[in-house]
Amino acid sequence: MKNNTADKIVWAKKDLLGLEYLSREEIEVILYTAQSFKEVTTRQIKKVPALRGKTVVNLFYEPSTRTRASFELAAKRLSADVINIEVEASSVKKGETLIDTGRNIEALKIDIIVVRHNCSGAPNILARSVKSSVVNAGDGWHEHPTQALLDMFTLKSKLGHIEGLRVSIIGDIAHSRVARSNIWGMTKLVAEVTVCAPPMLIPEGIEKMGVKVTSDLDEALKNTDAINVLRMQFERDTQKAFPTKLEYFKQYGITDQRLKKCKKDIVVMHPGPINRGIEMSSDVADGANSVILEQVTNGIAVRMAVLYLVAHAKREIVA
Repeated sequence: MKNNTADKIVWAKKDLLGLEYLSREEIEVILYTAQSFKEVTTRQIKKVPALRGKTVVNLFYEPSTRTRASFELAAKRLSADVINIEVEASSVKKGETLIDTGRNIEALKIDIIVVRHNCSGAPNILARSVKSSVVNAGDGWHEHPTQALLDMFTLKSKLGHIEGLRVSIIGDIAHSRVARSNIWGMTKLVAEVTVCAPPMLIPEGIEKMGVKVTSDLDEALKNTDAINVLRMQFERDTQKAFPTKLEYFKQYGITDQRLKKCKKDIVVMHPGPINRGIEMSSDVADGANSVILEQVTNGIAVRMAVLYLVAHAKREIVA
């Protein structure tokens, strides 16, 4: 957060549905708050009473390892009670709608619903249907706001700032909610964003989001400060942009040889899970420039900040 930011901030939103709906100032409030909670993760006793008496429900309609565990840890470190609902073993399998599920969960007097859904816009529908706070943990191809926030938090922690940085997002842009959230967030914080992918995996009109578009990996890597490498979602590649995974790796995989042509201190990110030997080689994933595991760690502080802010919507937050 900038030094001239007011000492006291009012966070007005009860939900976090996407970075498209946030201002630059609101994004900076989350990152600033996350910095305060980052210190908690270094303590011997990693817990504060900020959400004592609150209940957080994780409602995941899609598989997740990092995001779900991160939200659960974040809530517990804020002293909230946590309920994890296994959709495969819930009334959803009996035909219950998202709205009915949300309202029944709310009837249990909970406070926050963290939802991941395969349909774009599902968290928005849920937020309009319940009084509880709703946090989007990834919806379809739409957004994954907390992933982008932790990416920005990691980048700022590593390089000291985001404004003016050159950031390249490389990989399956067409199917990536992570890419969209990163584009909204990075451009609002005035980074120069380039997206790079095979032509068939670049959404039509994406340049209107304020990014540079290229299918040339060398161009995307030239003079860039950071790269965010996305998982290649072959299961959704109905157009067969690449006949084989090996061909994709040859043309778009990040290797140590390619990295040697970049800035010496280039930051390498990946939201996970990594497909080694497809999106990047192991020597890059485990190399000195990689902050992939730092992203995972930082995700806890960022999600603590989000849960805290939505739980205290319209209350004065002391900066």
